[in-house]
Amino acid sequence: MCAARGAVFAISAFDPAASAVRIAADLLVTNRHSVADRLKVKIHLPDGGTREGLVLPTSFAGDLILVRVKLPDGPVLKPGLNARGDLWSVGQDISARRIRVYPKGRLLLPPFAGKPYARLHHTAYSQPGNSGGALVNEAGELIGVTASGGEGRFEAVPAGQIADLQAQSGPDHAETSARLGKNVRECTLALEKAQRLTGTLPEKLAGTLKASCAASENRQLFDLVAQLMGRQRRFDASIAFFERALEKDPNAINSRLGLVITLRFARRIEQAKAHVRWLLDIIPEERSIHPIALAVGKTLKDQALIDEALSLIEKHAPNELEAARSFLKSPAR
Repeated sequence: MCAARGAVFAISAFDPAASAVRIAADLLVTNRHSVADRLKVKIHLPDGGTREGLVLPTSFAGDLILVRVKLPDGPVLKPGLNARGDLWSVGQDISARRIRVYPKGRLLLPPFAGKPYARLHHTAYSQPGNSGGALVNEAGELIGVTASGGEGRFEAVPAGQIADLQAQSGPDHAETSARLGKNVRECTLALEKAQRLTGTLPEKLAGTLKASCAASENRQLFDLVAQLMGRQRRFDASIAFFERALEKDPNAINSRLGLVITLRFARRIEQAKAHVRWLLDIIPEERSIHPIALAVGKTLKDQALIDEALSLIEKHAPNELEAARSFLKSPAR
């Protein structure tokens, strides 16, 4: 873990506080969403100094990008495949202004087979500032590059995708890279503007969000715009973005949970059923899915689903069991 920490650096680019992992003497990998369309990155050294890194253009449509920089001698992380056992996130702690190793976690779901941009889903804690940092296994191997997460469920871009990134990086990819980066930047800024607003989302801003976020190819941004559209009761747009996220990564737990919540508010209960069952299998301890499962089971008169939800409530949230039974007895709306 000490060696892994020495191979992770704090960086500043489009995101003023992110992380990057050293994968060769003069090469770092980080998230594209932390860089957007910037051509240079500031790398912060442990001694307080800084170095300027050059972003390598890439047509890779996943959330990774390479940075070339001359660094002092130090450890390099090698990609690994073994995600079994304990996993640790390593990245920038914004408050402490240093690289730290966070509490260990475990694998939830591996990358979905056949989906080139699918992510690794795990419970190793990470927080803002860790984007672009390292997810490492017990051997200190780089299993993934930290990307996003929350509610105890986190995501990393599998280290196996770095080879694809390298194959699709270089001057010949500059035009595509600029376009992808521009869309990441415009989508992110539009989301930040929309989240500051109160009331109804202006149509022009909604159009910018739909266009730039869809073109960003970034699943994390798909989720964020889907959540925003759901809060605005633009259910068709919300569902479309969640479905686009799941097309990229069918194992995306938080995307599927967001879709189920939107489908419930949109009263599309039949559509929600398969997703609810999937979530109950994968995260049975997640309390937010239990009342949704009850509502779906009650509406569709699916006694097996009702029984399963009640059993999980009794196991994971017994103080909510009486309220759940009262809900089942109440008249349907």
